[in-house]
Amino acid sequence: MSESTEIISKAKDVIDTMLGYLGFVVQVEEDNTHPGGGLHIFTKEAEVLIGKDGKRLEDIQYLINRIVHQHYPKAKRLRIDIEHYRSMQDDALVQRVQEHADKVRQTGRAIKLWAMNSYHRRLIHNAFKEDPMIDTWSPRDSAKVKRITLIRKKTDG
Repeated sequence: MSESTEIISKAKDVIDTMLGYLGFVVQVEEDNTHPGGGLHIFTKEAEVLIGKDGKRLEDIQYLINRIVHQHYPKAKRLRIDIEHYRSMQDDALVQRVQEHADKVRQTGRAIKLWAMNSYHRRLIHNAFKEDPMIDTWSPRDSAKVKRITLIRKKTDG
C-alpha cells in the first residue's frame, strides 16, 4: 500500500470513527479532484455537518488534517467535502467573478475583487488562465488574504 493510499485510508477511518461517535451515519469516498487528495462525505444530515456558511465543515477538515499530520507529517492537506457543498460554492464563486469579468470586458475598467484566501485566489486565477480578454493580478506579498484585480488584456493594433 502506497503512503498516499495509507493517508486516505487513515483519514477515512478517522472521519468514520469521529462522526460515528457523534451519532452520524456517513459514507466516505475518495475525491481525486483536489491536487492533494480529498474525501467526500455523504450523509442525510449534511446540513448539520456543514454548519452555517460551511464553518463546521472547515472545522472537520482542520481536525482531520491535524490528526493525519500527526501520523504522516509530510502529508499534503486533504480537502474534505460534504454532499458537494464545496464544489457548489466554488462554482458559485467563479460564476460571480465571471459577472465582474463581463463588466471589465464591456468597460475596459479594472475591477478589484474582495479579499480571498489562497485557495479561492488560485481557483479564480485558473478560471481565467485561458481567457483571451481578461488577466488576473494579485500582489506578491505574504498576506494570507489578498484581493485579485481583473484587468482587460491589451490587444495589439
